[in-house]
Amino acid sequence: MNIKKRSVWFLTLISLVAVVTVFYLSDRPSPFDGIALFSNDTLEDVELVETSSTNEESFASHSNEFEEMRMEVQQKRSQLRDTLTSKVGSNDFTTEQKDAAFNEIEELIKIDSTEAMLELVIKSLGYDDALVRIEDKDVLIDVVANEQSTKKASDIIYAVKREWPQAYNVEVKFNGL
Repeated sequence: MNIKKRSVWFLTLISLVAVVTVFYLSDRPSPFDGIALFSNDTLEDVELVETSSTNEESFASHSNEFEEMRMEVQQKRSQLRDTLTSKVGSNDFTTEQKDAAFNEIEELIKIDSTEAMLELVIKSLGYDDALVRIEDKDVLIDVVANEQSTKKASDIIYAVKREWPQAYNVEVKFNGL
């Protein structure tokens, strides 16, 4: 009787391996490309489309403004990150100072990823474009929208606080099309 149980267990294991192998070979999922989230392809696609109406032209101009603001913030953070990285690698500072610099670098990385995630959350609410900037505990949000309302602003604030509870002061600014 013991041999039959082993045989059944072995056949079950073999069939499970076969099913997983067939599934893996036939429906291979594409790997997640996190860098594609930060690429300029979406902005270029928007600019390449011929803008015949004023809404599309306004959207492109707001997207350009948002992109310029993103670049300025990224440039400032990049300079700060370079300064902190050189501080960590230098022998002129104490271990505590290096540790503080390293923690600040980690915080900058966390802020960058949080801003990108919050922009995706806001865009998923149906907005064309959004720019999120985190400064200390304040979250500054610029949104491209046709109409402004306190309900829409409240929805954005709720979504931001739900995704990032550390957001104490959230300010929403609408840029109309």
